Amino acid sequence: MTFPILIMFPFLVLSILKESGYPYFFKMARIWAKIILFGMGFRYKIDKSQEMELGKSYMIVANHTSMADIMLMLVLTKNPFVFVGKKELSKVPIFGFFYKRTCILVDRGSSKSRMEVFDRAQKRINQGLSICIFPEGGVPDDEAILLDTFKDGAFRLALEHEIPIAPITFADNKKRFSYTFLSGSPGLMRVKMHNHVSTVGKTAVDRKNIRDEVRDIIHTQLVAFAKKSSKNYS
Repeated sequence: MTFPILIMFPFLVLSILKESGYPYFFKMARIWAKIILFGMGFRYKIDKSQEMELGKSYMIVANHTSMADIMLMLVLTKNPFVFVGKKELSKVPIFGFFYKRTCILVDRGSSKSRMEVFDRAQKRINQGLSICIFPEGGVPDDEAILLDTFKDGAFRLALEHEIPIAPITFADNKKRFSYTFLSGSPGLMRVKMHNHVSTVGKTAVDRKNIRDEVRDIIHTQLVAFAKKSSKNYS
């Protein structure tokens, strides 16, 4: 993670001096992500049911199982988006320097922090950027959990701004690079980019239904991926 950041360091610093430079930072972050995935021996296969239009804002949501989710998410679309992520990653040397200056950080134990996240995300959407949130709120401690419950934040923001929700399913990231020490291996990472879920004309009363609809889309795909893997293995 650190080596390509050091090489690109001057350009990365220049791109974060002003918020208006974020799209340029995002382009370099995508290059960084591709280098990391290639260097770790990962290759990816992306199945897109629907493309994201350039210049349009989306609420991007996906299941969260691995640190590799960040890198893989970056290579999926050219639409600049901002991550909403846990503040603990800002402590990672060098990576954390850019992480805390370009992402929206949240302290899950603080209600004030959660409200500040909402305000900052609104500002970014108003700037024409997309937002990426892992609605499980973190990686489940129990790796046997296929998909944890979804929190409301992403869907509240999507409804507030009437931006489409772009569900994404990561099939193999937990297997390839989990949080369990000395686990994982090089290999294929499968991705499914689903049809977008519209929020136009919807209100706060629809939030739970939309949240459950998106979770069901991702969960159904995870089950399908698992069945396919089991069939290929047998």
